[in-house]
Amino acid sequence: MADLQKALAGALPEDAAKAALAGRIWRPEAGGPSVVALRDGMLHDITRAFPTMRDLCEAEDPAAALRSAAGEPVAAFDAVLANTPPETRDPTKPWLLAPIDLQAIKAAGVTFVLSMIERVIEERARGDLSAAAAIRSEVNRLVGDDLAKLRPGSPEAARLKQVLIEQGAWSQYLEVGIGPDAEIFTKAQPMAAVGTGADAGLHPNSSWNNPEPEVVLAVASTGRVVGATLGNDVNLRDVEGRSALLLGKAKDNNASCAIGPLLRFFDAGFGMDDIRSTTVTLRVEGEDGFVLQGSSSIARISRDPADLAAQMLNAHHRYPDGAVLFLGTMFAPVEDRDAPGKGFTHKTGDIVTIAAPKLGALVNRMRPTDACEPWSFGAGALMRNLAGRGLLG
Repeated sequence: MADLQKALAGALPEDAAKAALAGRIWRPEAGGPSVVALRDGMLHDITRAFPTMRDLCEAEDPAAALRSAAGEPVAAFDAVLANTPPETRDPTKPWLLAPIDLQAIKAAGVTFVLSMIERVIEERARGDLSAAAAIRSEVNRLVGDDLAKLRPGSPEAARLKQVLIEQGAWSQYLEVGIGPDAEIFTKAQPMAAVGTGADAGLHPNSSWNNPEPEVVLAVASTGRVVGATLGNDVNLRDVEGRSALLLGKAKDNNASCAIGPLLRFFDAGFGMDDIRSTTVTLRVEGEDGFVLQGSSSIARISRDPADLAAQMLNAHHRYPDGAVLFLGTMFAPVEDRDAPGKGFTHKTGDIVTIAAPKLGALVNRMRPTDACEPWSFGAGALMRNLAGRGLLG
């Protein structure tokens, strides 16, 4: 049986000692969340300086602001992390939350060739997992790896689009994969994300689904990218495959957005070029002994992360509390789990570990959405709690 506490052990980045790392914890004695800074393995509450993570992201230099903020030590990071899983939690002690709060939660779709081909398969299979293998072979024959060499929106991409239309192989997923406009959608509502160690949700009506390991950018209201973390854009492939208009039902469910473990701010030692060279690894361990592993290299992304952030937040699309942006994944699991030709789908109890050397590890156990902790603490509750604690100016 998969060991959740063992999977949580490697949560911090390999260079955590020099990184500007911030997070959020639930403080039972305060009845609400606090913004914390990681310093020498201890979490320091800096909520009096920055009542929300949104406020910290809006600082002129978030990394410097984080390092200089006064705060009280609360507990060791390892102790708070160990207390986070709901089934073993001591509710009188603090636990980790997702490291964001008031920011809009957005995601870019179809930004890698492999995931783009899988989306075409979903669309053509209409959610029928059994038909996917044959369609996958057909689409690969028509498209191959040509798309990996194309710049979205370029004349070459337009010519390929025309060829595919003539062959009857054009798809709305190919449109956003190689066309001028990226797919940017709302993954979840502000305050709805779960953090590392928490249960992550799968709608029980889904029989074909998968994790989507991704880098998540933190973007200030000005459009400036200020940091990054990891995310799991849990996806119901059968639901989206029936119709792209069901994207909201496929993506936005209770506990179906996981972000963490901590937010790493850009500074002299970590920036956008580190994001561009990041490789994200995925490991799924099932209670049935099944193990799935894969990786996703941002170096193979079709659109530059900075371009995706600019398409999300600009003069036409405003987010006064900033936003976070899932960059998309190239990893789409197709390995058979139960029967030949049936591919991969989650089972209750799967432990999903998404990791990157400079961002740490996001670990969640998969549960049905109605068995996960219900989301009940939203923006209104946050404001009332902070006001009651005298933390709002």
